[in-house]
Amino acid sequence: MSELTELTAVQLVDGYRKGEFSPVEATRAVLERAEHVQTAVNAFVRLDAEEALARAGESEARWRRGEPAGLLDGVPVTVKDILLQRGHPTLRGSRTVDPGGRWEEDAPSVARLREHGAVLVGKTTTPEFGWKGVTDSPLSGVTRNPYDFSRTAGGSSGGSAAAVALGAGPLSLGTDGGGSVRIPAALCGIFGLKPTYGRVPLYPASAFGTLSHVGPMTRDATDAALLLDVISGPDARDWSALGPAAGSFVDALEGGVRGLRVAYSPSLGGQVAVRPAVAAVVRGAVERLAGLGAYVAEDDPDFTDPVDAFHTLWFSGAARVTQRLGPHQRELLDPGLREICARGARFGALDYLAAVDVRMELGRRMGRFHQSYDVLVTPTLPLTAFEAGAEVPARSGHRRWTGWTPFTYPFNMTQQPAATVPVGVDGDGLPVGLQIVAARHRDDLVLRTAQTLYEAGVAGVAAPVL
Repeated sequence: MSELTELTAVQLVDGYRKGEFSPVEATRAVLERAEHVQTAVNAFVRLDAEEALARAGESEARWRRGEPAGLLDGVPVTVKDILLQRGHPTLRGSRTVDPGGRWEEDAPSVARLREHGAVLVGKTTTPEFGWKGVTDSPLSGVTRNPYDFSRTAGGSSGGSAAAVALGAGPLSLGTDGGGSVRIPAALCGIFGLKPTYGRVPLYPASAFGTLSHVGPMTRDATDAALLLDVISGPDARDWSALGPAAGSFVDALEGGVRGLRVAYSPSLGGQVAVRPAVAAVVRGAVERLAGLGAYVAEDDPDFTDPVDAFHTLWFSGAARVTQRLGPHQRELLDPGLREICARGARFGALDYLAAVDVRMELGRRMGRFHQSYDVLVTPTLPLTAFEAGAEVPARSGHRRWTGWTPFTYPFNMTQQPAATVPVGVDGDGLPVGLQIVAARHRDDLVLRTAQTLYEAGVAGVAAPVL
């Protein structure tokens, strides 16, 4: 049974089709694994064993009839507790959210999972309202890294990353407003994709506006493409959602990187101090891309760090999230969140529009950049996992989480697709991520480049032992 938790979604579906094992067996194995890892890493706010096994039984009956409901029928999936799930409260890491209520609606991505027969096994941890790049909250405590329990899993989709890394479900849905899929995926050694904004519909709309994306968190690029095929359909509740994709993202994985124009930016033009061990691992992976036929040039996108504009947008969004809370409820908030909400509330409309101007110019520059290059490759992060329970590494001099995530949030501002691929470990055995960025609407190029790294044996790290 434990071996079932090591299989990808593609392998599970293939096994169901051949009758080698059943959705009930796979779901039971995942639930047992989730219970086992929860004490060590605190990846879940809720596990729904009875409901999951019931859905798995229905799936098993469909497979016996040769009538699977969809692409993920019987595959165990977890969902970050930011996204609505019908029949259960979505607490968003906050003691200010009332668990009572009707909770009658699925988020679009969760609805698509149901339509395709996926088995929803539980909700994963998040910092309060997904506000920072690590996962701890007053509601659910600290989520830890599966490679070293004294270190952070990253965030804000840290529970999802830890769950996937440890075999508690091969697929998870995360959200990414400044790196919140890519940061924890990189720190936990899994694959994470932030699709082009609007490719995956979002409802209710995020208070952080059009910075926030929904994306797959998986063990490899193939599973991510499969999950994206499922969740990328339009939904009438999201007016900003894109139309149907031109084709299957799984089909787009083929083709390799021969002739692909790759810009490698190791430090965004010297703006980022990257730890030597991280830089060496990423450079080695980039050299393999060149060996696989890509045209690689060391070049930097033409922009300076947009962190001040990002803070204006992000802190304003946080203030909006908590706008209706009374004084007693505000006292329940994460102190760091309370601080940025106060800052965000002081911004005026002209401050916000000035930040939008910076965002528009950044998008223009990246649009021009991708006329010369198909993809941009960078480290996902300049470091590996640091101590758990802290927003920033000790003695780093950073005040906020954006100080150590300079490679991720710019591409939320531009709405581009970006993925992190695990390409090795540092001297402490902690995973290192490589980021792949493409022009808007070219999710296929991001996935194809990542898939080539997996096929070449460059991507993927040994699973954590627990």
